[in-house]
Amino acid sequence: MWFRSTLLCAVAVASMVTSAMTSPASATMRIAEDRGGQIGHYLQAFAMLRSSGENVMIDGNCLSACTLVLGLIPRARICATSRARFGFHAAWMPDADGAPVTSKLGTEALWNIYPSDVRRWINRNGGLSRKMIYLQGHAVHALVPECGSRRNETRRADAETKRKSERRADRRFERQVSKRVASSTTRGAVRYSAISTANDRR
Repeated sequence: MWFRSTLLCAVAVASMVTSAMTSPASATMRIAEDRGGQIGHYLQAFAMLRSSGENVMIDGNCLSACTLVLGLIPRARICATSRARFGFHAAWMPDADGAPVTSKLGTEALWNIYPSDVRRWINRNGGLSRKMIYLQGHAVHALVPECGSRRNETRRADAETKRKSERRADRRFERQVSKRVASSTTRGAVRYSAISTANDRR
């Protein structure tokens, strides 16, 4: 799992996408034999996947940087089959001779992205180090819903209901803004003032 200077940029992209409104799920992406790679690439790929609204099925190995899916895709949109296996280890980067060297900064970035229940499991099983630790079998479904389970379908239905409610609220807000702009235009120039990002609609 390589860590480079582009990671900070990718982390910023990932943090923005975690608050972005997603579109309704239209397809399912299947992950069956993903052994990871550069962190930045996975952050960007999962950011786009989150925005697409697609569901994710883990149906085999999801190792190294692939495990970021657990922190970047809403849990209601992820399921795991009986073949699912997650592999965690510390981030690394090559030294001048190409040999892998553990990256403290990269490992901290991974840790901050993982959900709290995943971090607890990692801590109970030795923490993030050069040695890969595997989450598999029945232990997977304590953290990730089983594909096709009633509980998972209920969570998906709840997530879809929430998305519909958010879209209705957004449409109402847009109509209100349009009316205010039209009203202001009849009285004079429209002012557009910057507001705190804490008040931005998400």
